[in-house]
Amino acid sequence: MLIVALTGGIASGKSVVSSILKELGCYIHHADRVAHEIMEPEKPAWKKIVAHFSEKILNKDKTINRSRLGKIIFSDNKEQNFLNELIHPLVLKKKKETIEKLEKEGTNTIFVSEAALTIEAEFTDFFDKVIVVYCKKEIQIERLMERDQISRKEAIKKLTSQMAPEEKLKYADYIIDTSGSLQNTVEQTERVYRNLMIDQEMKHTIQKTHQSKKSG
Repeated sequence: MLIVALTGGIASGKSVVSSILKELGCYIHHADRVAHEIMEPEKPAWKKIVAHFSEKILNKDKTINRSRLGKIIFSDNKEQNFLNELIHPLVLKKKKETIEKLEKEGTNTIFVSEAALTIEAEFTDFFDKVIVVYCKKEIQIERLMERDQISRKEAIKKLTSQMAPEEKLKYADYIIDTSGSLQNTVEQTERVYRNLMIDQEMKHTIQKTHQSKKSG
């Protein structure tokens, strides 16, 4: 199975690209959803987060108020690093468990991990290929303002707290620019998917060759 990272800045269009790849037959692992599960009330990560940030970040039902927590971590790199260092290894562990399960089942050929901070977490070596999604900065700001219902100032603050898109692109095996129309994004994603299928075949061939050499 080919293990692929799908990453990019906040509001760059990763969700759109992942939904297209899913339709094409890839297995999509959403790191953000796994992080949500890890941070559910009374789970170990939840306890550490509450102990560190205090109960002021909680809703009445004890769930973490992500907006409140977001305001803290997007304003303080140390706090952001604390959260990332706690959550990222746990998400990677879940990712590995899912990959192991899928490989045993043998029903999927391409595993795609949709995660915004793959590069920042220094997990790129874990993947066979890295796809970086990006768009023009002004479009990214507008999307983020609309998605999170925040001001331009707040959107820019969130963007500047993350690695610059230009830096992310240096790690890319494949790049998808979502600045244009949806159709343009679909076409780029389909092209990348065809390349991933070739990559998967190559990986499978190499693995079979190694196995035959070992058995021989």
